[in-house]
Amino acid sequence: MSQDPHAILSNVFGYNSFRGDQELIIKSVLNNDDALVLMPTGGGKSLCYQVPVLCKSGIGIIISPLIALMKDQVDALRLNGVEAKYLNSSQSSDEQQEVLSLAKAGKLKFLYVSPERLMANDGWLVDYLKQCEVNLIAVDEAHCISQWGHDFRPEYRKLRRLKLKFPEVPFIALTATADKKTADDIVRNLNLEEPKRFVSSFNRANIFYTVLPKKDSRQKLYDFLKDKKGQSGIVYTLSRKSAEELAQRLIDMGVMAWPYHAGMSSERRAQTQDRFINDQIDIVVATIAFGMGIDKSNVRFVVHMDLPKNIEGYYQETGRAGRDGLNSEALMFFSRGDAMILRQMIEGVDEKYESILLGKLNKMVAFGETRQCRRKTLLAYFGEEFPEDNCQSCDNCLRQVDFFDGTVIAQKALSAVMRLKQNFGINYVIDFLRGSKSQKIKEEHTWLKTYGVGKDLSKNEWSNYIRNLIDQNYLKLADGKYPVLKIGVKGLAVLYDDAKVQLEQIPKDALSKKIDLSIKHEDLFEMLKRFRLKLAGQERVAPYQIFSDKTLIELVNYLPLQSDDLLKISGFGHIKRNRYGDGFLKLIRNYVKQNNLESNMGDILMRKISKSTKDSNISSSTQIESFNLFKEGFKIDEIAERRSLSKMTIENHLIHFIAINKLDLSALVDASKIDSIQEALNKTKGLGLAAAKNILGSDYSYAEIKAVLSSKS
Repeated sequence: MSQDPHAILSNVFGYNSFRGDQELIIKSVLNNDDALVLMPTGGGKSLCYQVPVLCKSGIGIIISPLIALMKDQVDALRLNGVEAKYLNSSQSSDEQQEVLSLAKAGKLKFLYVSPERLMANDGWLVDYLKQCEVNLIAVDEAHCISQWGHDFRPEYRKLRRLKLKFPEVPFIALTATADKKTADDIVRNLNLEEPKRFVSSFNRANIFYTVLPKKDSRQKLYDFLKDKKGQSGIVYTLSRKSAEELAQRLIDMGVMAWPYHAGMSSERRAQTQDRFINDQIDIVVATIAFGMGIDKSNVRFVVHMDLPKNIEGYYQETGRAGRDGLNSEALMFFSRGDAMILRQMIEGVDEKYESILLGKLNKMVAFGETRQCRRKTLLAYFGEEFPEDNCQSCDNCLRQVDFFDGTVIAQKALSAVMRLKQNFGINYVIDFLRGSKSQKIKEEHTWLKTYGVGKDLSKNEWSNYIRNLIDQNYLKLADGKYPVLKIGVKGLAVLYDDAKVQLEQIPKDALSKKIDLSIKHEDLFEMLKRFRLKLAGQERVAPYQIFSDKTLIELVNYLPLQSDDLLKISGFGHIKRNRYGDGFLKLIRNYVKQNNLESNMGDILMRKISKSTKDSNISSSTQIESFNLFKEGFKIDEIAERRSLSKMTIENHLIHFIAINKLDLSALVDASKIDSIQEALNKTKGLGLAAAKNILGSDYSYAEIKAVLSSKS
């Protein structure tokens, strides 16, 4: 008998509602459809396969690339009362046999296994698992199967045989980073049968993006870390030597930082990782070898000391910050020198991939140099349009921009590109404008009229102005192995019609704003963190697996005093409430009594409704689909049946559009009811929807009350 996904979500995982496309994905999998899920880090991918496995009898096989990632997920499931195990090389043969026996006997709900282990020895493990009641096969980090993905692993290719072995079992492939080419490769290489594709917004609204020039980057990093004491962060460097040196420098400054790179012994790497996830050190200074298997939810910042190779890698690495949904930061230091080093590393690889890799690097460089909204640029790479011109949470959008008449500068740059017949890249054009004596400059170009007309500006100034001209479509960069400058849509008007050009003044460096976590009682928060650490030691798991910082902040802000109150706090399901609730309640009750405070639990539902509907103007694909059907004239019941979703979910989708002023309140609430609902909400302010419903009676629905509240909040 299949269980209700909403009940599983609440009772097991402690969440009151699904996010984004989660419910639609779960319904699709329960309908035995294959699925490809592209969802950002921290977006809740794991629930998309964990919930459907728990809804049905049988076991879910989860294919995961790293031991640390498997252990993390298994520990989290077991803390929620779910039987889960993993198979990997760290176990003895007896331990592995015990796991397989439990799976065969139907005593496990989840088995995590690496692709190497699953497909080894002609796939004997696959044949063994055919004796089990497998209800779902999930392939996590699915971009590893694609030669176009940034973490290609040839072992993943063998997984294509699985579909032949389990033709009746639904498959779900999940990744946080895949462009269309990679996504198509995943579908083809896993033999997925007409999979439903779910592409969630790639927007990580809680991450603040900053890019600074690399000059004096060490000092800028130290300044950045001044107000980060006690916060968890990852600092990425390109070389092992840099990781060691920078970690030692931070230690000398009194920062709890350890290095991590492939040149260290496996024991030392494991020690660094364990201390980091257990909050015993604050910062890991690492090469890109670190982080893929880490699900630590309270990483508050990620810093790139060097330029990443591609946007997929940058996105995934910055995505390790703020997995708990709280505000976090991503800082990158940029220089074209890094781009040249990376270009040299790429050149000479298999010719089949060289142009692809160089193209990805060029996009990364463009991201570093752009003066447009970082978020808009990042999302555009993944084919997503950000609807606002100002995201309010990146350095470019918050920087004070001053413009000046840059027509003469623009004319010089455009003339140079035209005289060079639109066949050269940015660096060559800059050297040409500055009259460089480098041997790279062709002799015939030194005879051209525009050679050296820009010698009054530095390389950095020309780089900034040319990037600004690209952003404004006066110039454009052609795609290809070596992108060359071309005249853009607006450029000809400057050359031939005397059109004027406004350029941005070169911006001054500015570190990102201080992140506010909105914690009401800092001292209580520290008490709860210490208690969480104690519980984690007893359970031999990471503190964030007991509860995330987000859960602790809700406890501090709402001050629950009764056992049932805890079930309204994110992360508290019945199992964790029964296991850990009394300890947290004791600390909160004592604090409330000592400080003469009152519980704020009456505010929790009101605030969560307001937050969920107004947090972002980004609408998920599932919300948009419901909205479009509603605009076409379908009734809510009809939409729910057509989409195999609950009526409540469809109502919430439409309420979202009321909250962001794209749907009139009267579409869901009769005009004659609005004043009565508002009056009831005013009378019961802080007591929740149920109190207002009691006043209004059976003629008013919760959806109507929620819609009015959302429109006013």
